[in-house]
Amino acid sequence: MGAIKIAAPLSDETILSLKTGDEVLISGTIYTARDQAHFRLVKLIEDNKPLPFDLQGQIIYYVGPTPEKPGEVIGSAGPTTSYRMDKYAPTLMKYGLKGMIGKGKRSAEVKDAIKKYKSVYFGAIGGAGALISKTIKSSKVIAYDDLLSEAVRRLTVENFPAIVINDIYGGDLYEEGRKKYENKYNYNNIIAV
Repeated sequence: MGAIKIAAPLSDETILSLKTGDEVLISGTIYTARDQAHFRLVKLIEDNKPLPFDLQGQIIYYVGPTPEKPGEVIGSAGPTTSYRMDKYAPTLMKYGLKGMIGKGKRSAEVKDAIKKYKSVYFGAIGGAGALISKTIKSSKVIAYDDLLSEAVRRLTVENFPAIVINDIYGGDLYEEGRKKYENKYNYNNIIAV
């Protein structure tokens, strides 16, 4: 089975259809944000102030791209480690965020929020930033330009490759992968020897 083509922003129907391990190709509009931008977005929510973009149905890509070369839309755009956004992600999901793209495991609180708010966490391939940047067709800084590469950007993507790590059903690709490996190689018996 090939990759599933999905559109961003995400619809509820799309989120319901996705399962841990699904390979996807995302096309449409996504946003970038890292640690400091997340801090500022949550602060705006806490202060009851407007956000720089509507969170409803949106995907945030955890990336701080390198500067673009002449004639390019964006520089290398590989994912950053997601756990640094874990303290902010549940609040953003509560206010409509439906997808996150990054690398690495998420906390129990984030996984619970994914189920509660019907969101999804996608993994992107670390170390493939130059290749991923080829799927980005436009990039515009929309907030926090003082954060430089970590400013919030609106990206238009076409066939952005990702894999579903955590779905609304409680699936976790990292946990399932480890169990599969341990069962295949009878890992527990090897340790006991």
